[in-house]
Amino acid sequence: MNNIIFDSGISLDGFFAGDNRSPGNPMGGVSPKIHKWMFKQKAFWKNINMEGGEEYGPDSKLIDDMFARTGSYIMGKRMFEEGEVHWEEDIYKADVYVLTHEKREPWVQKGTTTFYFINDGIQSALEKAKQSAKGKDIRIQGGADTIQQYLNAGLVDEFFIHIAPVFLGSGIRLFDGINKDKYDLQIVEVIPSDLTTHLRYKLTMK
Repeated sequence: MNNIIFDSGISLDGFFAGDNRSPGNPMGGVSPKIHKWMFKQKAFWKNINMEGGEEYGPDSKLIDDMFARTGSYIMGKRMFEEGEVHWEEDIYKADVYVLTHEKREPWVQKGTTTFYFINDGIQSALEKAKQSAKGKDIRIQGGADTIQQYLNAGLVDEFFIHIAPVFLGSGIRLFDGINKDKYDLQIVEVIPSDLTTHLRYKLTMK
């Protein structure tokens, strides 16, 4: 059965991204602070078709597992526009559904990544992503607004957050505007690490 999940890094004060985001300044320039743990891992670079990383440790296994369990992705237009100019070919190795008002033909990449542009809302994107996932999980990739929409619609089963030991002070918070009465939350796993704290939560509707 498909689970609808997200997997996100945040700062200790809850920020998912910084200010002044743009294709020239993806994530508002805060990725080196929030995702330092991830950039250190060889598994991250391997999974996005690039060379890099310093070690293959327990954090690398978490990264490999997340990529392996994901059968399709959903993202917002803003995240897509920030990434499109930087991503390697076939970075996702799965179908990606982009929420947008722009009408555009699918972008078929070499390999197994195709980007589909969805104009009729989050439910439509989710149904299409389920068909593509072939029994694997659907990952709500981001940005924060897209994750919030799926949370507030009661559609998320599980999430994994990675809390970096850094204060950003401003930017885009991951959990702004969340309906606090929608779910019961259960801590499934807490994994300490040198550069982050991994927390996995299961969600059930109240």
